[in-house]
Amino acid sequence: MVITRTAARTSRVLIAGLLVTGSSIALAQTAPIVQPGAPGQASRTLSADEATELAKASHTRADVQFMQAMIVHHQQAVEMAGLVDDRTNNEDIVAVAGRILASQEDEIAFMREWLEQRGEAVAMEGHAGHAAHMTMSGMASAEDMTALAAAQGNDFDSRFLTLMIAHHRGAVDMVEHLLDQPGSAADPVLYRFVGDVENDQNAEIDRMDTVLAGLSPDPRANLAAGFDDAGEAIMNLRHVAHLPKPAGFFDPENPADLRPAVPAGEEDEDGADGALAEAEQALARAGESEVVPVEVEETDGSDDPEGGEDAEREEEETLTEFAERSPLLDFANTDMAFFDDIMVAGNYHGFNIYRLGDDGVPSLVSSVVCPGGQGDVSVVGNLLVMSVEQTRGRVDCGLQGVEGDVSPERFRGLRIFDISDLTAVRQVGQVQTCRGSHTHSIVSADDDKIIVYNSGTSRSREAEELARCIDNPSDSRTAYFSIDVIEIPVANPAAARIVSSPRVFADSETGEIAGLWQGGEAEDGAQDTRRTDQCHDITVFPALNLAAGACSGNGILMDISDPFNPVRIDEVFDKGFAYWHSATFNNDGTKVIFTDEWGGGGRPRCKASDPMTWGANAIYDIVDGKLEFRSHYKMPGPQGEFENCVAHNGSIVPVPGRDIFVQSWYQGGISLMDFTDSANPVEIAYFDRGAISDEQLVVGGFWSSYWYNGRIYGTEITRGIDVFALEPSEHLTAAEIAAAEAASYSGQRFNPQTQTMVTWDEAALEAAVASRSGG
Repeated sequence: MVITRTAARTSRVLIAGLLVTGSSIALAQTAPIVQPGAPGQASRTLSADEATELAKASHTRADVQFMQAMIVHHQQAVEMAGLVDDRTNNEDIVAVAGRILASQEDEIAFMREWLEQRGEAVAMEGHAGHAAHMTMSGMASAEDMTALAAAQGNDFDSRFLTLMIAHHRGAVDMVEHLLDQPGSAADPVLYRFVGDVENDQNAEIDRMDTVLAGLSPDPRANLAAGFDDAGEAIMNLRHVAHLPKPAGFFDPENPADLRPAVPAGEEDEDGADGALAEAEQALARAGESEVVPVEVEETDGSDDPEGGEDAEREEEETLTEFAERSPLLDFANTDMAFFDDIMVAGNYHGFNIYRLGDDGVPSLVSSVVCPGGQGDVSVVGNLLVMSVEQTRGRVDCGLQGVEGDVSPERFRGLRIFDISDLTAVRQVGQVQTCRGSHTHSIVSADDDKIIVYNSGTSRSREAEELARCIDNPSDSRTAYFSIDVIEIPVANPAAARIVSSPRVFADSETGEIAGLWQGGEAEDGAQDTRRTDQCHDITVFPALNLAAGACSGNGILMDISDPFNPVRIDEVFDKGFAYWHSATFNNDGTKVIFTDEWGGGGRPRCKASDPMTWGANAIYDIVDGKLEFRSHYKMPGPQGEFENCVAHNGSIVPVPGRDIFVQSWYQGGISLMDFTDSANPVEIAYFDRGAISDEQLVVGGFWSSYWYNGRIYGTEITRGIDVFALEPSEHLTAAEIAAAEAASYSGQRFNPQTQTMVTWDEAALEAAVASRSGG
């Protein structure tokens, strides 16, 4: 079942019917019918037939232009398909071409007939020949067509599918553009036709994408699916261990979080409107800026200039035979923190504490149940700080959730735990915030106090629940367009509080608090980039007094010399980024990697046909305090339609003299990127599993992948925890790996958004340098 503007189209048909019915009623009338002119012009008297001419119109100029353009658009698809027989014997490609020739030639004939029956020209006015093609979305250029015609075999197959997928997506864009025009597609015949075009083109895109992935020689393409028996691909890594989730942190009856199947033939009694309403409810639980559906009840869509993300999700979502309501990811593994030989793994249900043993293998020490998501954790001394964002979070860590829009039992913000006894953890402090806590950063810590930057990404709570919270972005006191600076007294964590909420997005000249990206597309064909009213991640580098913020619509660089009053010193924008998600410095703080979480983490954004600059990393050099773009990088292994995949969390692998980044890509696995040459990043190692299911998309895969004490640790959202070690290869020598394993972290701890400068002893440095030169 496909939900694609059903309600809007249904209303157009009903309106069209009413107009036709009304126009058939002839009433005797003697009173004059007057049509005024422009100011200063005389009015004129109309006959009844003239006055009703508009109502009698069954189509608009936009309808005609759409049909004329789509004929030209279809003709190019037919032209491309006609090249297949003489250039490939790939049966899948031949089948694709056959379907295109059959369907699009029929549709061309239908569109011609539709135009001729209405007395409209078939040819586009003012457009002739191939030069007109580029005015339509997805059309191949003359150069593309020449190169396609000259190609043979596998080269032809790849070019053909790449161009044809873009071409089909262009047709879908043309349909969406038509339906955005007032009064368009009121003709029931046209309405049904454009619906068929959209559905057929999307279905063909999915089929072609699968074929394109099959052409890839990458071992990660088309791995077998399975929750605990999926196919695996690995390069230049040793898989040290896999730990399933501990008891109490998964549903024993549904460990894979699969949606139940809907009984065959079961349909909504309310028809299309009921299906649309149900889909809207299901989609309303998809995460605003993360993979977690429950965040959506907080998502701020009412003030989105594009009408809110829920509307976009409605257009994109295809519902299968499985239940429309997805699990709430109550047991999703999230972020990690490390100190000494201890690892803490966050979870929407609380967190788990492990001790790292031989070869870095974790063993469970204790589990702490305290639901509320997001579950990101940091550790300072004997205190653990955890982010909480869901509205079901309770002050008392209860499991029953919270009902109602306003409740004194609700908790959203930062929890503080005493972990001096790892087997008897106690909650000792809380800081309630307006937008909850999606992530946080430990900025500084001494014997007296801890300073934390808090990033909330959900909708602001009601002022009746927390007095200072203003859920109105136009109000100067609004909870949007700021971050929270929180002070935690070490001796009395219960006294922790917000000490300031700096407006780090303000216009430096006017002081307008909404001073950065306002949301939307920078140009036709660009990403629909979120408005900058929050930071998803702020990575601080206290030794350099710098912080890099991935802030929804922009990447920003801040001076944190005064941690209570961070000052933005630069900002950047990328028209291909949908949502600026995370930031990581290299070890000496001269570069920053920003990530784009296109699709919110819950969508398959690494398919063979997806743009390699969308849902990717953007690498910047820092030059004289300014961010200078160098390149994009995206994990190159194509993923399937049931694998959510996009750039996510990672850390620096401390190889002296090199810039290497290990990173999670959800169900795209783990990828290691060498960005020593920031303009030419390359992949040097990876690990990947097949999809959790081969029948439905289950949100899963690696949330975070971090290097700590010589091992890579990855939290798998659904499956558990994995541990890896680097293997010598043409990219890394044994001496370089040994130097990375011997690197020292300040305070022997790792918190995910607090970067410290790693150091090495002189012998390890010399051995690494010598190994690179062949010594």
